[in-house]
Amino acid sequence: MATFLFDNIIFGPVKSRRLGNSLGVNLLPVNAKFCSFNCVYCECGWNSKGVKIELPRLGDIVPVMEKYFSENKQPLDVITFAGNGEPTINPDFPEIVAETVRLRDKYLPNVKISVLTNASNLGNEKVVSALKMIDEPILKVDTFIQSDFELINQPASGLSIATIVDNIAGNFEHPIIQTMFLRGNINGTFFDNTTDESLRVYFETLKRLNPSQVMVYSIARETPLSGLQPVAPDALENIGAKIRSLGFNVLVTP
Repeated sequence: MATFLFDNIIFGPVKSRRLGNSLGVNLLPVNAKFCSFNCVYCECGWNSKGVKIELPRLGDIVPVMEKYFSENKQPLDVITFAGNGEPTINPDFPEIVAETVRLRDKYLPNVKISVLTNASNLGNEKVVSALKMIDEPILKVDTFIQSDFELINQPASGLSIATIVDNIAGNFEHPIIQTMFLRGNINGTFFDNTTDESLRVYFETLKRLNPSQVMVYSIARETPLSGLQPVAPDALENIGAKIRSLGFNVLVTP
């Protein structure tokens, strides 16, 4: 199925279902997806093979941001680190965040900064410190069951959902958790993160993490793996209602 890459450092603004009018910042290559996960639903497609990876560095990114921020005439709600993979992979991520905060404060003081991260890099203290400088660090966690994690997110070797959960709990008192609910089949193995057992583990882990907000959604764009099934809006609302009953703020975006 059709997917796409962001071909610039700055992209948008785009109307985000969850964040509003969002200006994207891509810290990954413009010609390849580069991520610690290889999620079956990723709008950027599969991780690129046989492509020379060249990451934009601090000196590439800051002038582009400053030019846009200083000249921007469009209303913005948020500046979002997203793009063609996992933004915290960029080795200059901490310095880029610090410069973004400085430039935001100078030119766009009423605009929030967010990041969409799969939380795989929370073992890096500098990355964690940078994420804590951001208004809305959004941690993407689709399941708390390892076998489903491997099927849905296809993480790099050695990554476990238990370690990711420990790192979230150890570094964030009230994280924002974002979860894609879906069903599908990979080489004859069916996955569904809405089963009773998956949701039981999900709710129990949320109680441990004590999030400030949980963002619940399903597939709305083309995906690299064909045959994925979105979760119906009423089912998403039911999941959201159960999360609310635990005392957490929930945003459901079918």
